[in-house]
Amino acid sequence: MTEAEQEKAPDLTALEQEGEIAADYVEGLLDIADIDGDIDMDVEGDRAMVSVVGLKGNELVGPAGEVLEALQELTRLAVHRQTGERSRLMLDVAGYRERRRAELTKLGTEIANQVKERDEPKALQPMTPFERKIVHDAVAAAGLRSESEGEEPQRYVVVLPA
Repeated sequence: MTEAEQEKAPDLTALEQEGEIAADYVEGLLDIADIDGDIDMDVEGDRAMVSVVGLKGNELVGPAGEVLEALQELTRLAVHRQTGERSRLMLDVAGYRERRRAELTKLGTEIANQVKERDEPKALQPMTPFERKIVHDAVAAAGLRSESEGEEPQRYVVVLPA
């Protein structure tokens, strides 16, 4: 590996530490809320992944994932407080993000096909950064371009014809 590649390569030890800090924080929240669930930790690419599995309800996901997004931000803040570094940690609850990823990949592909057929740009509903990234990737895989427009929290994807 060259020196530049080593600088870009994620620090696995630091990511594992982020995951451990986040897992402890989330476990503490589950205990306070008296919610049963197990914690899984992993590193995917350049980010730590923490998943809460074995839940019986959706109260930690909330409508359109709003509670999950808030929990993720709180968890990132807890990691930042202990490490002093900005965290890109991804928190998932009961497989919500994986299901959402599949839905959005399908949506991005379908919209790209519509844009190809009609040769007109198409704007989607506002989405979180996580959701927009998935749609952008699906559109790129279909051979088209997309852009994000608007301001948070109303930022949305526009799929552009070739």
